[in-house]
Amino acid sequence: MADLKIPAGRGAIVLGLHQNLAQFMLLVAVNALVGGTLGQERTVLPLLASDVFHLDKYTSALTYILAFGLAKAATNYFAGTLSDRFGRKPVLVAGWLIALPVPLLLIFGTSWSWIVAANVILGMSQGLTWSTTVVMKMDLVGPNRRGLAMGFNEAAGYLGVAGTALFTGYLAGSYGLRPAPFLLGAAYIALGLGLSLLAVKETHHHAKSEAANHVDAHSSAGAALSTREIFTLTSFRDRSLSSVSQAGLVNNLNDGLAWGLFPVLFAGAGLSIERIGILAAVYPAVWGAVQLLTGAASDRLGRKWLIAGGMFVQAVGLAVVAAGRGFEIWLLAAVLLGVGTAMVYPTLLAAIGDVAHPQWRARSVGIYRLWRDGGFAVGALLSGLLADAYGIPVAIFVVAGLTAASGLVVAVRMRGTDHPA
Repeated sequence: MADLKIPAGRGAIVLGLHQNLAQFMLLVAVNALVGGTLGQERTVLPLLASDVFHLDKYTSALTYILAFGLAKAATNYFAGTLSDRFGRKPVLVAGWLIALPVPLLLIFGTSWSWIVAANVILGMSQGLTWSTTVVMKMDLVGPNRRGLAMGFNEAAGYLGVAGTALFTGYLAGSYGLRPAPFLLGAAYIALGLGLSLLAVKETHHHAKSEAANHVDAHSSAGAALSTREIFTLTSFRDRSLSSVSQAGLVNNLNDGLAWGLFPVLFAGAGLSIERIGILAAVYPAVWGAVQLLTGAASDRLGRKWLIAGGMFVQAVGLAVVAAGRGFEIWLLAAVLLGVGTAMVYPTLLAAIGDVAHPQWRARSVGIYRLWRDGGFAVGALLSGLLADAYGIPVAIFVVAGLTAASGLVVAVRMRGTDHPA
């Protein structure tokens, strides 16, 4: 399909990656900073819970992930509606403004409630910033390169997570758990806010232009739907959208477990903070880099089997973590988990864009991300309870089984396509 050119007043709006490359790459950079604000916590917070605040229950220690997941999931839901009503850029800027207190709370917090509060705020910020960069890239590229666009978006975000997790592990090992790792997060927030205010341009008009030439995926996916109808379609009624929503939830369920319990498992086995930082970084680094391939591959091969296969690969990686012992085997497991997640993550977002009408695509993305990031909360609660009752390896094995079952749901229920559209 050629790039779409639709008249818009005195000029023309052009949909396509090449024609919008400068803004697209700017948004890639912004999302790397969004990922970095999350990455500042991946290595350090589980160790703060045990070493500074002396939390002896996994369920209690994982409350920050529960708080983050609930806040981010709820904000995702509203991000789409707000960006449709007020435009994309104001929502992006608001997300960065909300993040400003987070590093201060993490550095100066005198009780665990401060850390939980910081993660409520961080979840709200991530819900607005990450959701909006997703939607803006979809707006710019149009229908033809959606998988590639999502691959770039998620690669940037999770390479930001990985690089920051690795560097904060080094900072924590060299200078202590506070304040050095969180000063990096403060710098990311300042730079992200500046770029979003001064350089990012509004993209809502691109979505409106695409809507003029859009062909509905099926009779239930037309333009004239209420928010309630979009919610039920995305969550339950549409076979593809609902399959994507449950897979996203389970994906982040296992990521919440990895975030909260892996560093504790590795520390209990005697690994140094630097080695824990490497393991915490490898998983999102592989996840981020491989998405550059899997996102584009889904444009050619279709979405269904990349998603189902990725869930099965994740399940294997989790099982290896639970059964293994030692840095080398856990490094292999982190690579497997990263590859499996890379197969799934950009493909899920692209699959939403395949079905959702441009008029309500932002809201459908927000609803999907409500379910997906609700997985953080479910994962924190479930894995914490299981780890307290039966130990960390049992918790990981249970989540591995749920991940495999989710892949089976996709294989059975999701519509297959020779070419996603």
